[in-house]
Amino acid sequence: MTDSPLASFLLPQGFARPPITSLLHETRIVGEIGRFAARSHGERRERRRRPVDQGEGTEPVLLIPGFLAGDASLMAMSSSLRGLGFRTYRSRILTNIGCTYGAGRLIEARLEEIAERRGTRVQIVGHSLGGMIARGLAARRPDLVSGIVTMGSPMMAPGAHHPALSWGVEALVRLSQVGIPGLMSQDCVAGSCARESFDESRRELAADVGFTAIYSHRDGVVDWRACIDPSAVAVRVDASHCGMAVDPRVIDKVGAALRAQVGRGYDLDRQQIA
Repeated sequence: MTDSPLASFLLPQGFARPPITSLLHETRIVGEIGRFAARSHGERRERRRRPVDQGEGTEPVLLIPGFLAGDASLMAMSSSLRGLGFRTYRSRILTNIGCTYGAGRLIEARLEEIAERRGTRVQIVGHSLGGMIARGLAARRPDLVSGIVTMGSPMMAPGAHHPALSWGVEALVRLSQVGIPGLMSQDCVAGSCARESFDESRRELAADVGFTAIYSHRDGVVDWRACIDPSAVAVRVDASHCGMAVDPRVIDKVGAALRAQVGRGYDLDRQQIA
C-alpha cells in the first residue's frame, strides 16, 4: 500500500498529517489523568454530602469513543457528566475498529432506543472518530439528535492524522482481506463507503441542532485545523488528543456546551484553557 491506505479525498488541500514527533504531546495525558483523579476525589466527597439529581432536567447524552477505543475510554467523561447532572448512555462499542458507516447505522438504532425511552431527542459527545460519526448522525437524523459536541474530530480532513493511525488502519484492512469479519475494509477507507461517510459528515445541519467543536493546538494525533467545522462553535482547549477524554477542564467545556445547546443560557469561553 501507499504511505496512507486512505483515499486522497480524505486529506483535502490545506490540511496535513502531523509529524512523527507530534506524539510527544500525548505524554501530557499522565498529568491530565492525575488532574482528573484529584478532581474526582473532591467530587465524590461533595456528592456524599449533596447527591446530584441526574437527568431529570436535561436531555440524554450518548458518548461515542474514538478509533481503536471503546466505551471504557469515556468512563471518566461519563462519570463527570453525571456528576454535573446529565444522564449519559454508552454507545455499546467495545472497540471502534469496524466500518465507520456501519458503526453509524448501529448507533442510529441506539439513538432510537434512547429517544423512545426518554421521550426526547439526544445529544451526542464524540471523541475523535466518534465525533465524525456523531456529525454524520446529526445531519441524517435531526429528529433524533438535538446537538453534538466533538473532541479532536478531524471532520474536515479525516486523513489528517498521525502516520501511526494509518498503520493501524492498514493492519485492519489487511486482516479484513484475509477474512476476519467486523473490521474496516478497503472500501471503508478508500471506496464508496468512505466517500459516503465523508460526504454525510459535511452536510448542513438543521437549524435547531447544536454543534460545538473542541480542538487543541497540542493535539499530537490529528491536525487541529481539521477539527474546526465552519458550522460549529469552535472551542479551543489546552489538552492532548487522548487527554480530552479525561481532562476535567475539557469536561467542564463539554458540560457547558451541552447546557448551552439546550438553551440553558451558559456562555462558552472560547479562549484557551490555562
